Amino acid sequence: MSSVPRSVAVATTDGMLHFELALAYEVFGSAPDAVPGPWYDVRVCGTHAVRVGRFLLEPDCGLDRLAHAGTVIVPALADVGEDPPADLVEAVRAAHESGARVVSLCTGAFVLAAAGLLDGLRATTHWAHTEELAARHPRVKVDPDVLYIDNGNVLTSAGKAAAMDLCLHLVRRDHGSAIANVVARRLVVPPHRAGGQAQFVTTPVPSQDGHPLAGLLTWVMRRLDRPLTVEDLARQANMSSRHLARHFRSVTGTTPLQWLLTQRIRRAQELLESTDDSIDAIASAAGMGTATTLRRHFHRTIGVPPDAYRRTFRA
Repeated sequence: MSSVPRSVAVATTDGMLHFELALAYEVFGSAPDAVPGPWYDVRVCGTHAVRVGRFLLEPDCGLDRLAHAGTVIVPALADVGEDPPADLVEAVRAAHESGARVVSLCTGAFVLAAAGLLDGLRATTHWAHTEELAARHPRVKVDPDVLYIDNGNVLTSAGKAAAMDLCLHLVRRDHGSAIANVVARRLVVPPHRAGGQAQFVTTPVPSQDGHPLAGLLTWVMRRLDRPLTVEDLARQANMSSRHLARHFRSVTGTTPLQWLLTQRIRRAQELLESTDDSIDAIASAAGMGTATTLRRHFHRTIGVPPDAYRRTFRA
């Protein structure tokens, strides 16, 4: 734990959104039972009592505390049309200069951009505000199609659920996958979504009975152990491959092949977590064919080989 930046400062100002602030405090402020050593020391920092959504929040200390923190969290701003408060921008800049790891959640990226921390870097924010971020800060390489971006000591996330993904990513960096999985299970959220995953993921299965994909996706999920192709899916949906691709993009935010691969990886995760089946058996059940294919796709998507994932999840 000596290399983990235990001191976490959550920056606050009037007009921040309570969801991102609360989830950051929940992740870093509540130590899971499985942690063998010290957890994070979290402080909420601001110049005065601040209005956060419908709530009035009394900070623990001033913004000057940011410069002494190992990690600084900047939650979302409700109004990105106005420049962020100068004292907050200066405090975040000073924290970065002091060596802190600076993290923005959702539209908190506008604070980091105003402080000059995103110049020349890839960054993201909520998809509805990526164009505004790029227009106001042209030196920032805004990527609207990812959940979060880790530049080492400067990290940004998209909105809402993606903010949770980034917080869990930080726990994984600091404490390892096993502890991150424990935190995720406590919060009842997926243990890992890669940062490069598309923001526009609405619902995995359309809720409308009459939607062209409503029956297809259920049909696919029952046949994940089979070698399905895009042509197989198009034939089952009674449409052309091009028409199928358009529907998939509008519903899932991705292509039919990528969606299918994601479901196969998720099936493999479930089997690794809940069974003692061999990697070969899991590869077959998930429709990957061979253990080699499963290991390649699993490592690229999840970040660790399936064997390591099973060990850390069971730890």
